[in-house]
Amino acid sequence: MRRGNIIKLAALVLLAALAVAFSIQPLTNTTNGIPLGLDLRGGVHLVLQAQPGADGKAITREDMDKAKAIISKRVNDLGVSEPYIQTDYDKKRIIVDLAGVQDPDKAVSVLKTTAKLTFRDPQGNVVLEGDELKDARAGQNQRGEFVVNLTFSPEGAKKFADLTTKYVGQRISINLDEKILTNPQVNEPIPNGQAEVTGYSSMEDAANDAVLIRSGSLPVSMSIAEKRQVGASLGVDSLNKSIQASIYGLVFIVLFMLLFYRLPGLVANFSLVVFALIMLWALWLFRAVLTLPGIAGFILSVGMAVDLNIIVYERIKEELRLGKSLRAAVEAGFSRAFITVFDSNLTTMFAAATLFFLGTGSIKGFAITLGLGIIASLFTAITFTRMILRWIVGISPRMSTFWFGVRREA
Repeated sequence: MRRGNIIKLAALVLLAALAVAFSIQPLTNTTNGIPLGLDLRGGVHLVLQAQPGADGKAITREDMDKAKAIISKRVNDLGVSEPYIQTDYDKKRIIVDLAGVQDPDKAVSVLKTTAKLTFRDPQGNVVLEGDELKDARAGQNQRGEFVVNLTFSPEGAKKFADLTTKYVGQRISINLDEKILTNPQVNEPIPNGQAEVTGYSSMEDAANDAVLIRSGSLPVSMSIAEKRQVGASLGVDSLNKSIQASIYGLVFIVLFMLLFYRLPGLVANFSLVVFALIMLWALWLFRAVLTLPGIAGFILSVGMAVDLNIIVYERIKEELRLGKSLRAAVEAGFSRAFITVFDSNLTTMFAAATLFFLGTGSIKGFAITLGLGIIASLFTAITFTRMILRWIVGISPRMSTFWFGVRREA
């Protein structure tokens, strides 16, 4: 049994070392790693203010919900990962945080454009609108021109066929808001529900209009109430300082645990490595955006994980002072500390859940990391650490209690 426990410990240490080595690249990858929030990666913070129409009609909650849905779709089509979009119904505003945006002006232009698509007859009357469209995609035609290919819904295809049949030999215009995208002459009826918008100088311009057309028109016009660009250098500086502070804190924790708890302290430090791996992979798996408050939640959860080990170890030391054997002291320590540990973490989990459901973006990031930290710390402190200590006691059940932080021999 002793030999088997030694092999288990060696295998576990080797496995942890390999896990750390193989986790560095995927977790820190700038493209597919843990996504960083606006405060760490840089980007643009926008506040879009809904404007009442010329008819004086009040802006409803339904208008704001629809506007948010359309803006969300535009953001996704722009390829922005992990955006933060929130609606302020009282002030009729939509708050948008876009991390890692390379061209903020382009993003602003795409998001705030009303994008009402209309088809007009030769007299300028609106005869067909964009809500009859099914899709819009940028591409190139046979002549090599950059175009936006429009596909109508079945109902829209019928209306477009009637329109092109009626105005053969005349021009109809396709307009985005008040801008004429194209004004082609109809040479023959188009019954297949397909249309082509030409006149673009680049694929990027065509793609931008395709995004606007595809997402639909905003129910209300939007103006920029606030625009703040967060530089990547600020995010990098904040991240570096956070990492530096975390390293100092971890060094202090490692030394403290070794000094006061000796062998169990070494086990606790090893458990912290496993805890960190669980936390980081959980953040990666759930695509949780890491922000400065999120880092604070991570550090707090590390402190809680250490605190759980301290509670258990103090109970073990009490049992040893009562004269119990190492095996009995370890089992009694974990059993008697469980209720205290579970109760304290359950109340903290309720607090994290409250922050998540009632908080906004950065507060939610804090709540997510804190909640994940509670789950991971309970596993490492109650299950993982207990397993390792059982193996160690199995290797040397009569070792000096000095190695467990108790001077008096059992």
